[in-house]
Amino acid sequence: MLIGNVGKEPEVRYYEPDQAVASVRFATTERGYTLQNGTKVPDHTDWHNLVFYRKLAKVVEQYVHIGDKLYVEGRIRYRNYDDQRGVRHYVTEILVENMEMLSVKAKPGDEAQKPARQAPQDGQAPTEKLPF
Repeated sequence: MLIGNVGKEPEVRYYEPDQAVASVRFATTERGYTLQNGTKVPDHTDWHNLVFYRKLAKVVEQYVHIGDKLYVEGRIRYRNYDDQRGVRHYVTEILVENMEMLSVKAKPGDEAQKPARQAPQDGQAPTEKLPF
């Protein structure tokens, strides 16, 4: 299982009229920290190749975009291929079996439904303007 962000718009291909496969570049970041001796260890980001099949690929095509935060579960697949020059390439992919979208999307008109803040007057604490 991984939690991270989509780094590039999904690439979706149909291999039959109703069967799809989606590929997504996915970044996970391990937060940096400071050791007891004061040494700072910076953030470390790893990039992964996610692969979605069938119905999940269609969901990705419709709803997943660059920058979205996802929780994914799957299994690792290793494969290799030779390019046109005969150079062998090794690929590691995560075949996604389950996904949850963690990004909160604002719906059109949501801003009008949120209570507006009033500016504080005469040292008072800020108050919320209720919509009724």
